[in-house]
Amino acid sequence: MFSPIIPSTGLTGWRFLQRTYDSQFAAFNQSSQLTRATEYFEEKITSINSAEELVSDRRLREVALGAFGLQDDIDNRFFIQKVLEEGTTNEDSLANRFSDSRYKDFSAAFGLGQGERSKVQDPGFAEDIIAKYRANSFEIATGNQDDSMRVALFAQREMPVLATEDTSNDAKWFGIMGQPPLRAVFEKALNLPSAFGQIDIDQQLVVLKERSRAVFGTDEVSQFASDEAVQDLITKYIVRSQLDSFNATTSSASIALTLLQS
Repeated sequence: MFSPIIPSTGLTGWRFLQRTYDSQFAAFNQSSQLTRATEYFEEKITSINSAEELVSDRRLREVALGAFGLQDDIDNRFFIQKVLEEGTTNEDSLANRFSDSRYKDFSAAFGLGQGERSKVQDPGFAEDIIAKYRANSFEIATGNQDDSMRVALFAQREMPVLATEDTSNDAKWFGIMGQPPLRAVFEKALNLPSAFGQIDIDQQLVVLKERSRAVFGTDEVSQFASDEAVQDLITKYIVRSQLDSFNATTSSASIALTLLQS
């Protein structure tokens, strides 16, 4: 399988990835492994009538979970079946109880919960899931080279979608907090401490909005419907990530030098 090329870390690497994204993504999608997985999904998914049928087929499960960044759960069949069967219409359903909103998005996309309308036969359903799977697979492959680039690609893909949702501003912030890659981008870009996620969720909202006003001039998530605003966010994230990496390396080197001199 094609491995994404990132010749450098930090902004230099990000800008190279941006310039070459289309050609690298196209080369990545030509791999026989990816082609077999997506063709199988497109052929078989319309015959699925229940959550049990979906999770019983590992090849379908791979694409379905991979489309939502949940590929690490591929062997948790019972858990995934429960997420799908309980759906999202009931506030107490399993998917709705997770702070990670990807489970809710996954369950809602398939509509296999009790009393819900299955969406697997809707026009364009398979194509949409496959597009997400391809994008996420490329991001994972990129993350094998540099994880900050994986997170940045995810933010570039998902922030405009979240920013334009027909929900309140607070709901959008909770959406950011509920998706680990987006949370990571904002926490780093806004220079929040590593223990930030341990405080009360409502207090996290207050702090995020305050920091956003200070850094971006507004706490409106809708600003990130603009590509310029998304790139500004990503630039701040990558610069701070590179700085933290440099400081960690420098600190380690300083400790080693002290030990050698003692």
